[in-house]
Amino acid sequence: MDFSLNEVQQMLQDSVRRFVEKTYSFEKRGALLQSGSAESAENWRTVADNGWVGVAIPESEGGFGGSVVETALVAREFGRGLVLEPYLGCAVLGLQTLYACPSSKVREELLPQLIEGSRKLALAYAESESYGMPLPPTLTATQVAGGFQLNGSKRLVLGGAQADLFIVSAAVSGREEGGDTALFLVSADVPGLHRKTWPLHDGSSAAELQLKDVFVSDDRLLSGPAEGARALLDGLAHGTVAVCAELIGAMEKSIEITAGYLKVRKQFGMTLSSFQALQHRMADMASDLELSRSMLHALLAAMEDTDSSERRRMVSQAKSLIGRSAKTVCGQAIQLHGGIGMTEEYSVGHYFKRAVVADLCLGSSDRHEAYCADTLQF
Repeated sequence: MDFSLNEVQQMLQDSVRRFVEKTYSFEKRGALLQSGSAESAENWRTVADNGWVGVAIPESEGGFGGSVVETALVAREFGRGLVLEPYLGCAVLGLQTLYACPSSKVREELLPQLIEGSRKLALAYAESESYGMPLPPTLTATQVAGGFQLNGSKRLVLGGAQADLFIVSAAVSGREEGGDTALFLVSADVPGLHRKTWPLHDGSSAAELQLKDVFVSDDRLLSGPAEGARALLDGLAHGTVAVCAELIGAMEKSIEITAGYLKVRKQFGMTLSSFQALQHRMADMASDLELSRSMLHALLAAMEDTDSSERRRMVSQAKSLIGRSAKTVCGQAIQLHGGIGMTEEYSVGHYFKRAVVADLCLGSSDRHEAYCADTLQF
């Protein structure tokens, strides 16, 4: 697979980077956080107007016409700026899971609204016992006259604080397929759905959903038990690519900030960059970054693999390795800054916060490593 950027991809990367540098300076990001909001409506409008929400949706569906590679390019630049907008939760997880569902009237009507940014859709799949992994849901969907009744809870819904629609995974009962994963479209204001918003450590937010006797009509069944698990895994795979690319961007920026600091900070009459021990630590950070970048490339290549089990294993391998590397690199960046790296007023510590939160999203490194171990055949 050729990972050199073509002209369109280079222009996309450059435009996203200009947006981040102009809009998401550390000071502007701090002001946005102090305002009590984890996002800016104006920024989201810019993201949508530039086509970045639907960057991996075909032009025939109203999207940019790119692929998962374009998603990675956008996410990487957002990672460099620690962008707070719900790109991962709404533009990737929600939108890509919807796109992976079988074509329906509801899907065709909703896609243009999501791509233009007028509505936001979040994926609610994680539960208290799943720890972000795509396990069979315990939330139940019972078939009733004219539709289904949903009961249960979902946690760590990324983009859930801003979403007005949710894709909810559920185990269907009362039908022949029984018990398999189905996906339902649920409005945020439907009776019986209670949403609680939680601030996360990195300044972003997530939601917890409680559903009690929530009625969903038959036409809001996006993907039945036969296809629901596949559509969910497709959406999560795309989301994992975005998380990994975002962490690559965070590592790049952390190394750049740290290298700049070591070149100007002096001790004993010499710049810190002249100390061999610190040079070695910077070299280790760069090695972790390059290994992570190669792992992301392997994941992007695997996304084109028709073997779903092999692709899922590669998703877990990438999430495990890149999640750990990001915490190591961003943590070392703090150490090389000394005390100033621990302060809220300095940017480098915020990259470590993002690395910690991102590692726990969509399944932690430990969980994905355990999954890889379970798939080994002796």
